[in-house]
Amino acid sequence: DSGETVRVESHEGQFLAWAAFSPSSRIRARVWSFDEAQRIDAPFFIAACARSIIARARFDVQSDGVRLVHGESDGLPGLIVDRYGDTLVAQFTSAGTERWKDVIADALLRETGLAKLYERSDASVRTLEGLEPATGWLRGGPTGTPGDGEGPPLELTIHEHQWNLTLNIAEGHKTGFYLDQRDSRKRFADYAQRLGFKDVLNCFCYTGGFSVAALAGMRASGASADGHVTSIDSSGPALERARAHVALNGFDLNHASFMDADVNASLRQFLKEGRRFDAIVLDPPKFAPTAAHAERAARAYKDINRLALQLLTPGGVLFTFSCSGGISADLFHKIVASAGADAGVDGFILERLGGAPDHPMTLEFPEGEYLKGLVVMRKG
Repeated sequence: DSGETVRVESHEGQFLAWAAFSPSSRIRARVWSFDEAQRIDAPFFIAACARSIIARARFDVQSDGVRLVHGESDGLPGLIVDRYGDTLVAQFTSAGTERWKDVIADALLRETGLAKLYERSDASVRTLEGLEPATGWLRGGPTGTPGDGEGPPLELTIHEHQWNLTLNIAEGHKTGFYLDQRDSRKRFADYAQRLGFKDVLNCFCYTGGFSVAALAGMRASGASADGHVTSIDSSGPALERARAHVALNGFDLNHASFMDADVNASLRQFLKEGRRFDAIVLDPPKFAPTAAHAERAARAYKDINRLALQLLTPGGVLFTFSCSGGISADLFHKIVASAGADAGVDGFILERLGGAPDHPMTLEFPEGEYLKGLVVMRKG
């Protein structure tokens, strides 16, 4: 049956692992344990959830928005759990986690001491597992009794470093927000403060996390009086939330502009106009979900990085990212280097960036390194 625990053996009949069977997926088995003596039962999932949550208490996370369970890295393939204040949001994306959903839900609430758990199992990968989308309150939602209302709020606010951000857990990407870029946003604010950015471009801005970080850094440096951040995205609702985030954090909206536009076309137009920026963020969506898409994605990454490097002032800083699992860190470095060569621009690689610590990569699962970033300073 779908999600059933199966014994995986070598051709010679030697035990390899206990795994969840996914009959509809190209990945037919997702490993629970390599220990033959391990029983895959309710106590197994209760203990795994507890280990993941306890580990986060030892990570450096400056936010009340935290990734509590990160799939394979926490020994629970197909399970993502984020905490936003007093609310948990979970994605069950494999047949195995779907089968154990109720046990996992109860374990998460028991270990955190919380009462509210919302399900956002609407990722497209569920269809590859033969599963229908599922969203709504798993625990702590409306009971249907008179006077109970519509249930807990879906609109939430989290605090991250020196700023506040909002999300709707029933909408938006992932579980409602990109927690993995938390510390990269802080690094961008640090650069803005130290280098005194005055003209910043945030591409694929989504709900404006990097825009808020830039404005926070400008304010700390004393450059906010004449500083400006331009944010571009193709989603009108995301841009409206980005605008609201600027106001929420007490920044003057006269120092921020928002463009509902195509990033590539906008970058080319800026070049024609002779515009230049002190800092640019490129945080595009996933261009290569698998290695099979890598060649086409490499061209897309190269094009936007070439344009961005041309738009930087000498001494300007580019924060560029790839969240594509099909693009390795080494390949991404080569793509950005090739973009610089085509642009006739050289730069210093100041830092390599990755996901925040609550989105861990493990020794046993290096493939978990999906988010790669470079901080490049254009040579003067």
